[in-house]
Amino acid sequence: MTSLYNNIIFGPIRSRRLGLSLGVNLLPIESKLCSFDCIYCECGWNGDHPGKRRFNSREDVRAMLDETLARMVKEGTPPDVITFAGNGEPTMHPDFEQIIDDTIALRDKHCPTARVSVLSNATQIHREDVRRALLRVDNNILKLDSAFDATVQLMNKPQGSYTVRGIVELMKLFEGRLIVQTMFLRGEYLGQKVDNTTDEEVTAWLELVKEIAPRQVMVYSLDRDTPCQTISKVDKDELREIAKRVEALGIECSVA
Repeated sequence: MTSLYNNIIFGPIRSRRLGLSLGVNLLPIESKLCSFDCIYCECGWNGDHPGKRRFNSREDVRAMLDETLARMVKEGTPPDVITFAGNGEPTMHPDFEQIIDDTIALRDKHCPTARVSVLSNATQIHREDVRRALLRVDNNILKLDSAFDATVQLMNKPQGSYTVRGIVELMKLFEGRLIVQTMFLRGEYLGQKVDNTTDEEVTAWLELVKEIAPRQVMVYSLDRDTPCQTISKVDKDELREIAKRVEALGIECSVA
């Protein structure tokens, strides 16, 4: 059963990719707000959560994060990472850059060894303020699930104009200061086959990874409930084979 995050600050949770992660949700508490509508999203379909579409305020985020970090440090359990995720796409927040500045200041104040991570679908990186903010965080994690627009339309269901080529060109502006994250799955959606693990898919995706030249790639598959019930998980051995092909390009690749 998919579910929303019910607060601005959530966790900490033990992340498969990031360690002990304290989550920050900039999106509405009672609804989902995202520029994608992924068939695998643990928060469910956008249309299933039509509540108030209001971002959490910068002030509320700062106050709650300050309080939570102070408490965690006092209890001797500081987070390994502060992760922006939640009920949609965090970089859509109009004050995203300022919130990142606040977070870095609070991290430095309370737990300077913690890393700041952003999980993003990359749809907002055309905005200069978003790119500036992402360059300040420790882990700028951007989604690229396929090299083919048709597959992206099936898997991610972008809500606005989106082309893989356009996103790749914007990713290249980071000059390697990013992590590419890719969800691998197979199955069908609305009677259409969806599978980004085929040799054609992986080979084309590897060409884009090589072009983007990120500092790291993260490959993973399904781990939680999904709104689409006709897709299935890719096993770790298969993911490791894909990771080997990434590492052959001289790029670090983790499997989760």
